[in-house]
Amino acid sequence: MASPSPTGWAQLRQQARALETQTESLFNSYSQYTTQQTPTPEPSVEETALDNQLSTLLSQRAQLLTQLSALLASDTILTSSALKQTHLSSHRDTLAEHRAEHARLRSKLTAARERSNLLSSVRQDISAYRAAEADEADYMVSERARLERSHGVVDGVLSQAYAVREGFVSQGEMLSSVNRRIVGAASQVPGINGLIGRIGAKKRRDGIILGVFLAFCILVLLFFR
Repeated sequence: MASPSPTGWAQLRQQARALETQTESLFNSYSQYTTQQTPTPEPSVEETALDNQLSTLLSQRAQLLTQLSALLASDTILTSSALKQTHLSSHRDTLAEHRAEHARLRSKLTAARERSNLLSSVRQDISAYRAAEADEADYMVSERARLERSHGVVDGVLSQAYAVREGFVSQGEMLSSVNRRIVGAASQVPGINGLIGRIGAKKRRDGIILGVFLAFCILVLLFFR
C-alpha cells in the first residue's frame, strides 16, 4: 500500500488546528452570555448565530478527522504512522472536549434562561396579586364610605322625625293648656255655662228639624214617583 501524501496530511492538520483556534475564539464570545445577571427571555440573534457557527465548526472538524483517519489507514510507514496516530488522537480529544464544552454552555444558558423566566413569572404573579389586593382594599374603603354616608342620611331623617314628634307633643300640651284655661275662664264667668248650654240645645233642635224636613222630602219624592 502506498504512503499518503505528506502535503495532503499537513494541509488537513493545518485546517484542523485553524478550526480549533476559531472554535476557542467563538467559545470566548459564546460564554459571555452565561455571565449575564438577567438573560433575555429568548436567545438573541447574535447568540443564535454564535451557537450555529460553533455547531458548524464542530461538524467540519469531525469531517476533517474522518479524512485524516482515512489517510492514516493508507500509511505503510510504521514510524510516521505512529506519530500521525498521536496527532489524530489529540485532535479527536480536542474535538470531544469542545463538543462537551458547547453542550455545557448551551445547557447552562438554557437553565439560566428558564430560571430567569420562572422568576419573572413569579414576580408578575406577585404584582398581580398585590394589585388585586389593592383594588379590593379600595373597594372596601369606598363601600365603607358609602355606608357611612347612608348612616348619616338615616341619622338625619331620624333627627328630623324626633324633632317633629317633639313639636307635636309640645303643640298638644299647649292646646291642652289653652283648653283648660278656656274651660276655667268659662266656669268663672257668671251665666256663661248656661249660654253654652242653650247654644248646644239650639244646635241639637236645629239638627232635629233639619232631619225631619229631609225625611219629609224623601217621602214626598217616593210618593210622587
